[in-house]
Amino acid sequence: MTTEASPARPGPLKTWLMAIRVPTLPAAVVPVLVGSATALADGFFRPLVFVAALVAALLIQIGTNLANDYFDHLKGADTPERLGPTRVTQSGLIAPATVRTAMLFCFGLAALCGVYLIVIGGWPILLIGLLSIASGILYTGGPFPLGYNGLGDIFTFIFFGVVAVVGTDYLHSDAVRPIALLVSLPVAMLVTAIIVVNNLRDAPTDRKAGKRTLAVIFGERFARIEYAVLVIGAYLLLPLIWWWGGASPFVLLAWLSAPLALPLLRLVRTAQGRVLNVALRGTARLHLAFGALLALGLLV
Repeated sequence: MTTEASPARPGPLKTWLMAIRVPTLPAAVVPVLVGSATALADGFFRPLVFVAALVAALLIQIGTNLANDYFDHLKGADTPERLGPTRVTQSGLIAPATVRTAMLFCFGLAALCGVYLIVIGGWPILLIGLLSIASGILYTGGPFPLGYNGLGDIFTFIFFGVVAVVGTDYLHSDAVRPIALLVSLPVAMLVTAIIVVNNLRDAPTDRKAGKRTLAVIFGERFARIEYAVLVIGAYLLLPLIWWWGGASPFVLLAWLSAPLALPLLRLVRTAQGRVLNVALRGTARLHLAFGALLALGLLV
């Protein structure tokens, strides 16, 4: 008689890398990169601000990921039927209390970085920091979790897109500038597209758990259309950033990332289940490539 060996338990480092969701971290890097490039293109740049903003953004992203892992487990949204990557709390790899402590630690460190940024930017940065941390926790936590009530997409668009880019530019330039707002829109669209793919994949299990994402409320066809609108819209905004925003025509360099977008659009249009994990990773890479090329185009 033979017995099947159980899967090897990942080591501590790999487990924590799974917990912080490394493939999602470019979502924090791109807005700071683009916001700083927007400022530098017009002669505004503070190196220490760039470093502090980047570290704070990464810590908020990691804290949000840990909060999502922890609160989804508590609310029963993460189950053995889950189609996405392994969640460390639900799978028992890390104790819930440890994940909660790590989450609070990350948000605490982000707040410490924020002290310097508040000295530079004043009360608007204090408000942005508080709201960003609060939205990271309330995305899946609290009595009215945003991600469970159809508000996850809009809050991702606002805080991980528009606010992050405009806030970074403000820290360098000391002004809320129309060009920063315009440049933030395609960044916000693509970071939201990452959430849309995630919710499209999880729609069947989210429906059972009572997690009312837009993909659950309006259906999977709506989510597929939403994804296409966000991705295509990001590319259509580039000429407007050039013509209306007065940016360098080299912002059109971001179109070079289109070969990454086209297969993703085809995949999301028809795919279901675990196959959408490919689209999830691909959309994160697209967001990074688009953002890096846009930042480069602003500076050329």
